[in-house]
Amino acid sequence: MALSVKKLTKRPERLAPGHRACAGCTGPILLRHALRATENNMVVGFATGCMEVSTTIYPFTSWRTSYIHNAFENSAATISGVETAYRVLKAKGKVKGDYKFMAFGGDGGTYDIGLQSLSGAMERGHNMVYVCYDNEAYMNTGIQRSGSTPLGAHTNTAQAGTAKAGKEQLSKDLTQIIIAHNVPYVAQASVHNVRDMATKLEKALEIEGPAFLNVLAPCHRGWRCKIEESVDIARLAVDTCFWPLFEVEDHKWKLNYKPKEKKPVSEWLKKQGRFKHLFTGKRDDIIERLQAETDRRWEEIVRRCEAS
Repeated sequence: MALSVKKLTKRPERLAPGHRACAGCTGPILLRHALRATENNMVVGFATGCMEVSTTIYPFTSWRTSYIHNAFENSAATISGVETAYRVLKAKGKVKGDYKFMAFGGDGGTYDIGLQSLSGAMERGHNMVYVCYDNEAYMNTGIQRSGSTPLGAHTNTAQAGTAKAGKEQLSKDLTQIIIAHNVPYVAQASVHNVRDMATKLEKALEIEGPAFLNVLAPCHRGWRCKIEESVDIARLAVDTCFWPLFEVEDHKWKLNYKPKEKKPVSEWLKKQGRFKHLFTGKRDDIIERLQAETDRRWEEIVRRCEAS
């Protein structure tokens, strides 16, 4: 059942205003609702990245929770250690109250640098939630390509020019990688659909054992789009089926949204300056390849959901 918006708005605001995220940034949308997903005490671990830097500039913090800033690669490892210590101390009667444990990382700190610690935490079965805010590049350090960056995107380390047309590789399918860990709950969400995202966050925190959410959170600076269109571009990613909304709970696949009319992925690409070089008439092959891969991944998800 979808989480009631009325119920959601009555929960305490745990991300204080006054943080230094860019105007139009979609990251804080995710953070605010993630922290509202439970009324329990919460311990948050955060990998180095945009949202960490913009919310914890010394000596200030926007976090009204227990908060640990970790190195790029260690967010999942740290929270898995804290969760283990909590269970031991509670069994000894040294800790009172119930706590939830959540780790955050951007796509750079999750798809790439932090994949090893994330995989370990998921495989060991810690009672924690890992949330990736996926803006498809290392935005905090200058818009370098990551494992999440789509084929053909221009970044500062995969530039588009006469020799190359941006990133030459398809994006890594991290959600499928985590599903292969056989954890109780894995889901994809998008910041444009708050009710779906909040429902999945709440479900992830209620499930016993490890859970993972991959949330599309556009960065207007890196995607070269209009500030006021960030959320709409997230919606378009879903309507083109580039970013499907689905969940896997106890090995049962569920499709959360199916567009009435599946739009071509080119409509999503055209809204972003990082793909403008693909529309010169000389890079149609890249658009076609990206469309084919989008279709393949979408059809595989639909097939699995229908089979569950």
